[in-house]
Amino acid sequence: MSTDYSNRYVFEAEWYDKVACILKKFYLYYYPSNNTIELFDLKTRKIFLKRTICEGIKAKDFYIGAVVTIFSRCIKIIGYADSYTKIKLETQLQKFFVLLKPDIIDKMGEIIKVITNDFHITNMKMMLLTATDVTECNFVKDTADKMSMINYLTSGPIVGLELLGENGIARWQELAGPENCKHVYSTTTSLLRACCGKNEMYNSVYGSKNIEMAMQELQYFFPNLKSENKGPKTTAILQNCTCCIIKPHAVQAKLVGAIIDDIQKAGYIITAVQQFHVNLINSEEFLEIYKGVLSEYTAMVAELQSGPCIVIEVTNKNEDSNIVADFRDFCGPMDPDIARQIKPNTLRAKYGKTKVQNAVHCSDLPEDGVLEVEYFFKILER
Repeated sequence: MSTDYSNRYVFEAEWYDKVACILKKFYLYYYPSNNTIELFDLKTRKIFLKRTICEGIKAKDFYIGAVVTIFSRCIKIIGYADSYTKIKLETQLQKFFVLLKPDIIDKMGEIIKVITNDFHITNMKMMLLTATDVTECNFVKDTADKMSMINYLTSGPIVGLELLGENGIARWQELAGPENCKHVYSTTTSLLRACCGKNEMYNSVYGSKNIEMAMQELQYFFPNLKSENKGPKTTAILQNCTCCIIKPHAVQAKLVGAIIDDIQKAGYIITAVQQFHVNLINSEEFLEIYKGVLSEYTAMVAELQSGPCIVIEVTNKNEDSNIVADFRDFCGPMDPDIARQIKPNTLRAKYGKTKVQNAVHCSDLPEDGVLEVEYFFKILER
């Protein structure tokens, strides 16, 4: 095993071998000086992949929860394997909380596209805040504006984001701009608040001010499974809707913002969004309808559980329309190559790679729309 400890990171990682139906665990060594990778199999205690250059992978791709593609294998990073890596990366990388406020939810896709130029989105959820949530999270600074702020932040859905980036909080503040944005429109239109905000209250976005607040806010909005606090409630309406899943390969490729932007600009209404990590059993269960029907079933199961996916509840203003059929047509044919020939403006034509990695899953049958949304937002969300 390699012994160049001064310039390497080591992670705990796993890969599901769909041929052998085995979850394999590794030490993943990454050497940033020359972009090389080595995999050590923890069960056999042997080198699985000798140190080699892996094209398309960069240092910024290595963080807890990330999925990196190494010679067509989707390797998930699940932890740090030594204190050097933990201290080094946690010093460089910061996780923090960002809130997209109610009046810019219809521009969610545009804003996420900007955010993912600089940051990784490591968690995401559309939520409804209560007055208690607003007060407990100290979003109200001035007592005189307390009720106005509470009314504003509870007036509609918000989107909470867990972001990760190098020197993240300071870089976020640079991207967002001053809290009072009414004087910066003409000179700094690249700032998020300059583009979308109106004044110090209606300033489109909120971000953690420091590491201590970030930890508190992330625990409040994205509590761990053992926490008694379950976080603010989901916005899913579970009626007249269809299900769209942005698949793990598209999430990894930072296509979430572009896909959501296309959905919104096509006139669809997004009523719920949440990131999920779907395990193998749930992946098989959700896709069971395709078992024995599509030859790609096994590969589809492997893709859905290969990393985080973004699940979206989609509806429209016309309650008489068939939202499932309309949205399925908007997604395009399952095969992106066919989609590019006959429906080049569809989601799969624009963002898909193969019949399995075709960017999005969408409900097929009219009765499946609500059922698939309920599977995620009622069953798995618990």
